[in-house]
Amino acid sequence: MPSAAKQKIIIAVDAPDAKAALKLVDQLSGQGCIFKIGLQLFTAEGPSIVREIQSRGNRVFLDLKFHDIPNTAREAVHSAVALGVDMTTIHLCGGPEMVGESIRAAKDSKTLVLGVSVLTSMDDASLHAVSVPLTPRDQVLHLAEMGVANDLRGIVASPLEIAPLREKFGSNLTIVTPGVRPAGTAAGDQKRIMTPGDAIRTGADYLVIGRPITGAASPTDALESIADEMAAAGRN
Repeated sequence: MPSAAKQKIIIAVDAPDAKAALKLVDQLSGQGCIFKIGLQLFTAEGPSIVREIQSRGNRVFLDLKFHDIPNTAREAVHSAVALGVDMTTIHLCGGPEMVGESIRAAKDSKTLVLGVSVLTSMDDASLHAVSVPLTPRDQVLHLAEMGVANDLRGIVASPLEIAPLREKFGSNLTIVTPGVRPAGTAAGDQKRIMTPGDAIRTGADYLVIGRPITGAASPTDALESIADEMAAAGRN
């Protein structure tokens, strides 16, 4: 059976096409982790890549960050539900009506709609550049509060916002955390980061990890190492 730690790992399959994506997926299938399909791969391959990965017995997180008028966002979520994905995303800055409509579109399905708060590539200066006067922490909490008021059950937030989210919402929100980097690895374009062990200790439910696994010489060894770190953190 896959370890509990591996079942909390979401692997970002940021591949240019199905061939490259499935080469990675086939190395890691059966490990219990979730595979995240984002904009690059979905734009290249469409729904077929979701079905290909599911056909191998894997869970899929469709991360397209829907952000549109309420009707369009709702119907996009309906399509994600029809694909049978385990998770999908909307941008919380779409506003209360869009959030509510999107979440209702997944009612009575297995698909968890996650609200994207502030991207992990953004910092104070990035937010101020788009006329948001709040800090990332305060903006995440503001968006989460609006989302919860509209039945949001899961949020995507950087590791630095895990603790304040837990303090404000307890266990009522599933927290999915990108910006996770094992010690000694490059941060890349991520600005608000934390190690896997620290993110688990702080209260994350799932960790989104891409390049530290997908770019490793042995993705399976990298996955094992990260899962071991998470398991140790969970015992502390």
